[in-house]
Amino acid sequence: MTQQQRIGVGLISVGWMGRLHARAYLATRQFFPELEAHPELVIAADPDPNGRDHATTALGFREVTNDYHELLAHPDVDVVSICAPNFLHHEIALATIAAGKPFWIEKPMGISATQSREIAQGAAAAGLITSVGFNYRHAPAVAEARRLVRSGELGTITNVQMRLLTSYASDPNAVFTWRYEKARAGTGVLGDVLSHGFDLAQFIIGRITSLNAITETFITERPLPAGNSANSFNKGAASDTMRKVENEDYAAAIARFEGGAVGFLESTRVGIGPHAQYILEVYGTKGSLRWNFEQMNQLELATDLSGYRTILTDPSMGEFARFQPNAGPGIGFNDLKTIEASLFIRSVLENKQLAPSVADGWSASELVDASLRSADSGTWVDVPEVSGKTTFNAE
Repeated sequence: MTQQQRIGVGLISVGWMGRLHARAYLATRQFFPELEAHPELVIAADPDPNGRDHATTALGFREVTNDYHELLAHPDVDVVSICAPNFLHHEIALATIAAGKPFWIEKPMGISATQSREIAQGAAAAGLITSVGFNYRHAPAVAEARRLVRSGELGTITNVQMRLLTSYASDPNAVFTWRYEKARAGTGVLGDVLSHGFDLAQFIIGRITSLNAITETFITERPLPAGNSANSFNKGAASDTMRKVENEDYAAAIARFEGGAVGFLESTRVGIGPHAQYILEVYGTKGSLRWNFEQMNQLELATDLSGYRTILTDPSMGEFARFQPNAGPGIGFNDLKTIEASLFIRSVLENKQLAPSVADGWSASELVDASLRSADSGTWVDVPEVSGKTTFNAE
């Protein structure tokens, strides 16, 4: 850290997620005023001149560059956000570790568990504070769900269901992008979406020790984009040339948890109807709960045979009170990223891993890879336990 009252930020890639990171950093001053230092947007790196222009004119970065190595060498950069496409995460993270900079990286950290392990072990060896973009952990309803489970108010947890249903790839005429290519994306919906479900299930219930999974690709080919018109989410004009989709549209797994609970987790990227139905159900011997991200500020709770009652999130839950004084108005997705940014900054300032760590990201990647092995073999597989400072079981 260069000064007591500031912490210099370098942002790598100024796409949708990079812009969210920048806005979240700026919002910490407003919603987390007690932080000992607040982020200053120093430099953004992006090969796209439109991204660099947005960084200065809209987000307020002091400087821009087309080379992230220049950002890593900048003397005023204390922390780094890595928001580049998945296939660049490994290269950039290792360079950031070599530069000795704490970093906040989006998931999946790499295109395989091997890449994620190398990032996590490298960061641990360098003694770096890290953060991974598991933003759904930070929803106040999820904080309450975790409290109910970990306090024993639901009794012994017997079974869990996690369904992450999306539609971003449901149009068969949407163009082929790097997200459908194994060499650059690795997995499909497993890494993009179900990794969130794996992390959320472990955050609330505990470690997943084994699983039996299936995967399927329903839209087996897509048109290549016409020229350079596509972005990573299929938007752009299509050509007449088709290319084979190389990774999965759908994945599902039966899982066993360390504490004895069993679970079912599934995800699709080609659902017609749901946009972001990330549905969590937890059943215990004294009660159960339900949460759906599309109704993020509600939690359904049953503690007797009369059935579920709907609870609105309120200032007693998680960080809700930072944003709203009473139940009703609710908070939004961007607020979750602000909470995430504050945890990262606080972790760096206190030199204590409070934010979801790269070890948590590695754990999710091991679950993704285990799912692939299971789907390929048709058998149950054990999930390796990772080393390092995972936070999903932290008090």
